[in-house]
Formats: sequence, structure tokens, C-alpha cells
Amino acid sequence: MPAVPRLPSRASLLTEPPRAGLDLAALATTWPLLATARRGDGHPVLVLPGLLTGDPATLVLRTALRALGHDVSGWSLGLNRGPTGHVVHTLRDRLERLHRTSGRRVSLVGWSLGGLYARELARAAPGSVRGLVTLGTPVVRWAPWVRTASGIVDGGTGLLRQAAALPRPWAERGSLRVPATSVYTRADGIVHWSSCRYEVGPRRENVEVRGSHLGLAVNPAVLWVLADRLGIAEGAWEPFRPPLGLSTLFPR
Repeated sequence: MPAVPRLPSRASLLTEPPRAGLDLAALATTWPLLATARRGDGHPVLVLPGLLTGDPATLVLRTALRALGHDVSGWSLGLNRGPTGHVVHTLRDRLERLHRTSGRRVSLVGWSLGGLYARELARAAPGSVRGLVTLGTPVVRWAPWVRTASGIVDGGTGLLRQAAALPRPWAERGSLRVPATSVYTRADGIVHWSSCRYEVGPRRENVEVRGSHLGLAVNPAVLWVLADRLGIAEGAWEPFRPPLGLSTLFPR
């Protein structure tokens, strides 16, 4: 798909923190309804955080999924500073270990930059991956800020001028061969929403929610989508359909 040059508006960016607070408040009011979401079957789920965040940022999300019967793991790599060689190799090993010890394929959930990691894991080891859900992730292309940020971390401050041109240690080849859902919001102030949409095809879909980028991990609509997608029996994938009780959270 072609690159998408557009950027989020400055107003969307500046209002991200307070809007994330509204997403969290909405979760508090809809929590009883979320308890009725599709239950998990105990297969492993690996949750990957966004840039400059870590497992604390996905704590609410992981807690909610565990309450619904999912066997959830965080990434356990501290602050996400970019796809360095250490991150790439550790996540590959983690995926294979979860698959091997459970005897079941692993579902991947990635928020923002974490969604790019999840996509590359799925490309590298489709036999170990059951499905993929990304939250506010630019699935159209590798965004320049990903390459820049992780290049600086890998090489230090002496590479500041060349960071944007550095090749990354993670660039898998081949098509995405697992079911994939991209969740996005048009009010995203970090990643332009149009770069978060797949070309729709078999086992490939986009789900729009209302809310902010920073609030995606506590957004009640996102949590419902995750519970629904992760709760589908393996091999029985079907497109997402919003429940009537939460229809106002999913723009038509």
C-alpha cells in the first residue's frame, strides 16, 4: 500500500492526555457490561506496549483480559525504546517459548509501536501465532519516527544525524498470514488514523473506536474488541460486529 504522508492535527496531539482521562472514566462506567464479553479459552496472549511505555501502561488491559479467562503475559523488557536487536531476539524467543510450553498458538496484542513488533513476529513465525490485534498502529508502513527513535538507542548520540537512515534489525519478509484486526480512532493525536487501516481482505479488518491514542489501552470499546477477537475459537474467525449495548462507542 502507498505511504500516507498526513500527520495528526496539533489540536489532537495537545489534547491527548485529557482525552485519555475521559477514556479511563468511560471504562469505569461500562465495566459491568464488559464482564459479559466473550470468554477466553486459556491460550497464551502476549501484550506489547507502545514507544516509551512499558508493562505498567498495559496493566488495566491485561487485568481485564485475565478476568475474562485469557492467559496474558506482558513483554517484561522495561521501557520500550524501539526495536533494538535485544528486543527483537528476546521477543522472538518469548513467542516460541509460549508456543512450546503451552502447546498452543499465541495471540499477539500490540499498542502503537508494539503493534509493529507484533506484526513482525507474526510474519517471522506464523505457525506460532493464532491472531493479531493492533491498537493505533501504522500498519500501512514503518513510520519514520520508529526508525529514528530506535536507531538513536542502538547507536548512541553520535548517530543522531544518521539515525533516520539506519537499517533496523527487524524487517521480516513475506505476507501476513494470520487473522489481523487493526483498531484505530480518527481523533488519534499521535499516529494519523488513515495509516492504521488495512486493505480489507480475508481475515483482515479495521475497527474504528472513539477516543484518544494514549487512552487506547483503557478504552472500553477497545477492551470489548480484544475480548471478542481473542475469544474466537481457533480457525473460526469472522468479522467483528459491535454489540448493541456499546454501539455508541463504535462510529458507523
